[in-house]
Amino acid sequence: MRPKKVILCVDDNEQELSVLRFMLTTNGYRVVSASNGQEAIGIFSGEPVDLVLADFTMPQMNGKQLVERLKHIANHVPMILLGDPPAMSGEIHAADAMLAKKGCSPQELLERIKVMSARKRGPRKGHRLARVEELAAAS
Repeated sequence: MRPKKVILCVDDNEQELSVLRFMLTTNGYRVVSASNGQEAIGIFSGEPVDLVLADFTMPQMNGKQLVERLKHIANHVPMILLGDPPAMSGEIHAADAMLAKKGCSPQELLERIKVMSARKRGPRKGHRLARVEELAAAS
């Protein structure tokens, strides 16, 4: 049996956090939740996480600031920001994806999580050779 993927969900709204937790656990994920950025950093530093799902609008430390700090700890972990598109527009984010909180269906969110949390299985056969040849030609 494969181990469950661990998703860290961060949201200051307990009701929205409960909905996310329920949706993800019923779809086979193990969910660890935090209600603020500091709590999320503590959890992220202490246990392995496969993906981070964070609300953009939170007090004290918003989702953008949280993602930037978490990327300094483990840059390889995919991170998704959920929020209001006008609030997130015009800024550069360290997040791997940004999704509209109200405009994204549960199916879309689950599909994005599935794709982003898939473990890398290494390069496909012959792929590495082509990359080496490209690098040699560029130099």
